[in-house]
Amino acid sequence: MNSNQTNEYQSSAQETAQFLLDKMGEKPEELLIIGSGLGQLVELLEDRKMLRYADIPHFPVSTVVGHSGELHCGRINGYPLCIMKGRFHLYEGYHPRQVVFPIVAAHACGIKKLLITNAAGGINPGFEVGDIMLIRDHINWMFKNPLIGSDNPLSSYRFPDMSDCYSRKLARQIRDIALQEGIMLREGTYLASTGPNYETMSEIAMMRSMGADAVGMSTVPEVLAASALQLEVLGFSYISNVHRLGADYDTTHEEVIRNARLATKNLLSLFQKRYV
Repeated sequence: MNSNQTNEYQSSAQETAQFLLDKMGEKPEELLIIGSGLGQLVELLEDRKMLRYADIPHFPVSTVVGHSGELHCGRINGYPLCIMKGRFHLYEGYHPRQVVFPIVAAHACGIKKLLITNAAGGINPGFEVGDIMLIRDHINWMFKNPLIGSDNPLSSYRFPDMSDCYSRKLARQIRDIALQEGIMLREGTYLASTGPNYETMSEIAMMRSMGADAVGMSTVPEVLAASALQLEVLGFSYISNVHRLGADYDTTHEEVIRNARLATKNLLSLFQKRYV
């Protein structure tokens, strides 16, 4: 990306931010990105306003079943935030900078925190379908990075520290809430690959040996951008299918969407209690 493209990217993010602020009427404190099957989360919002991605200047458009492509803004117990109902993936053909464009625009709106969820395949042998995993760390198996380039439009600092990219402070808070609500919360490392194919058995064995507990096709680009922009991040994987080495099974996108709904009730409780 040359300097002209960088300036155009930054200008587009500012235009998008101003459009959103005009529509929302106030600055949001957080952006929440929800993955496949978690659409019910937007029902938590009071005074909700909805914008379709296609109507937002410079916004990409989601092309995946289960990602409706809507931005919902409102309040939960008086706390202003926005929820992205649908995200963008490298496997859709988007450039990494396009994938993270909403993060950059939301940062220009004034957000300080990013909450991100994804549907993931369980690699840890102790995980079951419907489990919620608090993401402690990640492995970037996409081999792509939105920060690459001599003119980085995401931050004036080119080398963000990733040792606390998933905020330990926010993690402690959510653990306390889970304990109070009696919600079992798994924890582990999320590995992101580009997809769109699901993994081979040999790949699952390799990922397990690398220390991954769950695998998916998103989240890491957004977290890289958030780290460069110095946002606090809280991440969750909801285990929508499990990989059992040596077992005979098939994985389908329909199954992932269907099983993701098993985690909805507990995720609703966790998010709602954050704003009490």
